[in-house]
Amino acid sequence: MATLTVTQNFGKGACDLGVYRSLGGYASLGPRLFDLSQFELIDLVSRSGLRGRGGAGFPTGMKWSFVPRNSGKPVYLVVNADEGEPGTFKDHVLMLEDPHRLIEGMLICGWALGVRTAYIYVRGEFLPAIEALNRALKQAYDAGILGENIQGTGYSLDIYVHRGAGAYICGEETALINSLEGYKGQPRLKPPFPAVSGAWASPTCVNNVETLMALPWILENGPAAYQALGTPKSGGTKVFSVSGDVKRPGVYEVPMGTPLMELLESKDLCQGIVGELKGVIPGGSSSPVLLAEEARKANLDYEALAALKTMLGSGAVIAFNTTRNAVGMLASLTRFYAHESCGQCTPCREGTGYADRILKSVVAGKGRDGDLEHMLDLAANFSYTTICPLAIADAWPIENFIGKFRPEFEKAVSANPGHASPRMDDDFRPGAFW
Repeated sequence: MATLTVTQNFGKGACDLGVYRSLGGYASLGPRLFDLSQFELIDLVSRSGLRGRGGAGFPTGMKWSFVPRNSGKPVYLVVNADEGEPGTFKDHVLMLEDPHRLIEGMLICGWALGVRTAYIYVRGEFLPAIEALNRALKQAYDAGILGENIQGTGYSLDIYVHRGAGAYICGEETALINSLEGYKGQPRLKPPFPAVSGAWASPTCVNNVETLMALPWILENGPAAYQALGTPKSGGTKVFSVSGDVKRPGVYEVPMGTPLMELLESKDLCQGIVGELKGVIPGGSSSPVLLAEEARKANLDYEALAALKTMLGSGAVIAFNTTRNAVGMLASLTRFYAHESCGQCTPCREGTGYADRILKSVVAGKGRDGDLEHMLDLAANFSYTTICPLAIADAWPIENFIGKFRPEFEKAVSANPGHASPRMDDDFRPGAFW
């Protein structure tokens, strides 16, 4: 059986402090942690090969090393638990099942960076997870695991749960920080990066839930053991949210480099595809889609998926069979990104809306010749024209769904008897297609 580093306490009642401790929880809060200097701990995490599990895959130890020391300002830790990308639900389950592991990971990170105050920014709809976190925090404070002078070490840490308002854009770290400060949830220009000037213009480290929850295992078993679980460039394990046309959707943890089809077909995991596989979205709604033949040779790590011109992303695997219509699927995704644009950047605010309206017209049987080319032209102009990657996250599905399932899109356009007549410029104004 594969080694589990993050989900090993699932189904064991680990949300209770006593149970968590009986399972070995908080074992790091002693000489194992506090005898290490900040730089030794950062080096240990760097050698583990742990990379950010929120989507970007940036090396965690390197990210920590960017946080300045002795700047005269407090250092903040912010946990990004604003999980809003379609198909992604692993962090929600992780917090619900094992909130103390997140707290322990935050303590480890807090010690490494000299953090005194930390925040867990949670998507507002995750009420059960928020309640589980607050119960766990109370237990930790009552036991002296949090607060002043933790276990006589002289180190102090306070953790607060901050409930977001459900905006997808607040999953972007600078928009999250703006929201945390009480401002509109819109991304900031970078530089300065949050590590230098983040929350309240102070050094801030933003880490994903899963990233921090891997730290207790790394500290207990050593960086080499964690690195060995994965590939040379993608150490450890990864938690995947699997949905779509599989027999057993759910949250699964597997070693980095595991074949995608092993995850989907193993009797211990997803137990196979319902019907005939048509394609797989491997890393959340923004990741380029894989055709069935591509999925059969894909491995689940950053480099292998990049070689197939897609990405691991947040680890949200969405499998779909041959009964699914690619036009309708893309329409659902473009509607999401148009709705979730914060409106700050013109290419995103206007472009995602244009793409959404064109595709709605195609789905409604009112498509025109040139619509597909116009959508591809819009997508091509999203790149490097906006502050954050939301527009690019819309562009990639547009380009790849149309590119890989073009006959379906052409058939949908030709279903309109008047498809050959050109659109007028007014057709592209908001509200024109319905």
